[in-house]
Amino acid sequence: MKLSKPLRIIRNLLLFFFISTTVTVVVYSFMPVYVTPLMIIRSVQQVFKGESPAWHHEWVPFDKLSPHLPMAVIASEDNRFATHNGFDFIEIQKAMKENEKRKRKRGASTISQQTAKNVFLWPQSSWIRKGFEVYFTWMIEMFWSKKRIMTVYLNSIEMGKGIYGAQAAARYKFHTTAAKLTAGQCALIAATLPNPIRFDSAHPSSYILKRQGQILRLMKLVPKFPPEEPAGSKKKRNNKTFSCEEIRIFIHLQ
Repeated sequence: MKLSKPLRIIRNLLLFFFISTTVTVVVYSFMPVYVTPLMIIRSVQQVFKGESPAWHHEWVPFDKLSPHLPMAVIASEDNRFATHNGFDFIEIQKAMKENEKRKRKRGASTISQQTAKNVFLWPQSSWIRKGFEVYFTWMIEMFWSKKRIMTVYLNSIEMGKGIYGAQAAARYKFHTTAAKLTAGQCALIAATLPNPIRFDSAHPSSYILKRQGQILRLMKLVPKFPPEEPAGSKKKRNNKTFSCEEIRIFIHLQ
């Protein structure tokens, strides 16, 4: 059956989107991410405010990051990062129950979701962006290892005004390198991540210092990342599919 012209256009656009995004995700599975949409958006916003664009970013591999930093963000942002498939449905259900009683809603975005948003999408929340976020989260969980997701996350996330990634945060906040960040400094960085523009890890408020203490305690409880595997063992990829109920819960929270 021959498709009409509008249907052919839609088909071709969908094919182009799927192929181009798949290629991009695969390339980023080994290539450093030097630029993200958020970096560009923030620079444009600064120009419109009459400010000089500030853009500090330097990619570093995982072995050049302090071992405390992945533990700090896992303790602060996503306790089950190493075991879930990109979506933490346990945390989502908790958030749903809490949001029934709270005026200010809280989310349950995982590190994988935040990475997908930071690298491929724009910051403003909407149903369209959430849909793309689900798609890209599923893609990076399929093509990237957890270590790679963490590496990209710690190199791309906003950690201050014009500061992106651990190396820039280490240099401009603590005058050191990402490899030499202490556990306390990593906990301070993690404590500011919900709003790194409002909160400053270099000059922490009493609230951030309190969060730092909580994160340092949690860092001792969460499993070590990346997990140590016995010599000769092969990593098994968790290919669990999502049930209709899990998908419904996730969409409802958004």
